[in-house]
Amino acid sequence: MFYRIYGDISYLLDVKIDKHLFRAMVQSWNSAYGCFTFGKVDLVPTIEEYTALLCCPRVQIDKVYTRAVNVPSFVKRLMKITRMSEQWVSTRIQQKGEGKCIPWVNLRDLVLKHPDVKRKIDLFALSIYGLFIFPKALRHIDEAVMDLFDRLDKQVTHVPAILAEAFRSLNACRGAGEGRFVGCAQLLMNLQEEDIEWRAPWMVPDEILYRCGSFDWVPLPGIWGAIGYAPLLAAR
Repeated sequence: MFYRIYGDISYLLDVKIDKHLFRAMVQSWNSAYGCFTFGKVDLVPTIEEYTALLCCPRVQIDKVYTRAVNVPSFVKRLMKITRMSEQWVSTRIQQKGEGKCIPWVNLRDLVLKHPDVKRKIDLFALSIYGLFIFPKALRHIDEAVMDLFDRLDKQVTHVPAILAEAFRSLNACRGAGEGRFVGCAQLLMNLQEEDIEWRAPWMVPDEILYRCGSFDWVPLPGIWGAIGYAPLLAAR
């Protein structure tokens, strides 16, 4: 049931991060153009590659996540997914920096003992999104993650948001010269020399998104902001 609803995101839990490889990747990241530069070669992760890697089910490619203006409160959305009382939710919400969040340990307890199997699966998936794909506060699930997760049942694709936050995090690490990557590092790790090819053999898309209107770039909306994306850099 989990893979049918959420695809292969649970496999990210088994990926071992190579910090030396990641440091090399950050050093090869070109913040000015939003791509990896290896000598005279530019490489740009594409939306289609991320979609194929995650095996995203039930998504509409032309229906992406954007932050809504009027949304239910964090408390109301947590009540909806946990099926717990307002008092239970309110007493567990914490303030971390500018945003609100809930400790992972509270969701873990619900995953272990919740009587509704579907609810247990949803809470487990939410934990993966909050701790591995969109981490912000250590061992906490951020309010912005809940906003995206609340939209997934409407068949909204979350891949552009994942790619946007990966780009934003790479830019931050490259600009500071150091720091901790806060995007989904598991999607950028697990890379061997023989895996790097001009064309991924496991991906045969009908169409590739490479421009927006008359512009040769695409704005990627993420859960904490947006960033420019230019896959045509790799096609030159």
